[in-house]
Amino acid sequence: MAIRAPDRAWRLGVLEDDAQLREGIILPGLRYFGFEVTGAGSAAELYRHMLSQRFDMVVLDIGLPDESGLSVVKHLREISALGIVMLTSNTGQDDHIRALTNGADAFLNKPVNVEVLAATLHSVARRLMTTPGAGQAGSAPGGTGHWRMDTDGWCLVTPVGKALPLTAPERCILRILMAVRGEPVSREQLIGALTSDIYEFDPHRLEMMVHRLRRKAQDAAGQPLPLLTSRGQGYLFASDG
Repeated sequence: MAIRAPDRAWRLGVLEDDAQLREGIILPGLRYFGFEVTGAGSAAELYRHMLSQRFDMVVLDIGLPDESGLSVVKHLREISALGIVMLTSNTGQDDHIRALTNGADAFLNKPVNVEVLAATLHSVARRLMTTPGAGQAGSAPGGTGHWRMDTDGWCLVTPVGKALPLTAPERCILRILMAVRGEPVSREQLIGALTSDIYEFDPHRLEMMVHRLRRKAQDAAGQPLPLLTSRGQGYLFASDG
């Protein structure tokens, strides 16, 4: 169930002014997934930490007591190649757009699922591994030329090396299909892996999951995910050749 820790501990700064959320959920959760984490309750505290230690990535809340998270991300992007993930409880699009425009790599709404946050950070880490001078991550190939799963199956990696964080149901479906590439898997088998009561599970939910997976992959990679419908049988993940 856990995401595999990276070969080196990624150093994170977490800027969140809600002490209970920061200390009780986010910090211990990310440590459980193998990250080295330092918390801060204000922009000034984060800046002080950055004077004495080096971070690879930061997680920033937008609503802060002393400075807007949007101005923090802009400042950090101007001076560094840090990986930046933004958090907000505001469900509107304006903050989302401004955060990405100012240089954030990813944007998640609160309440944040720590597993999704960890998977997103692993996705951002791949940019660091291919960006000279970003942290101390070194370099790694941009991709393997085929679709694969990484970080213990919590990310789908595109042929060009971009990692897409997966939800638990998406991970479940893909692990089964990719384990038998080129062979169809019945809808009943997939549904049985998703729920303990297949009779209470609406088959249309499976269709919607597959549809969202295809769209997510298409948007990210610019090419279709080879997750095909096998008429009368179920679904199959096409072999790379």
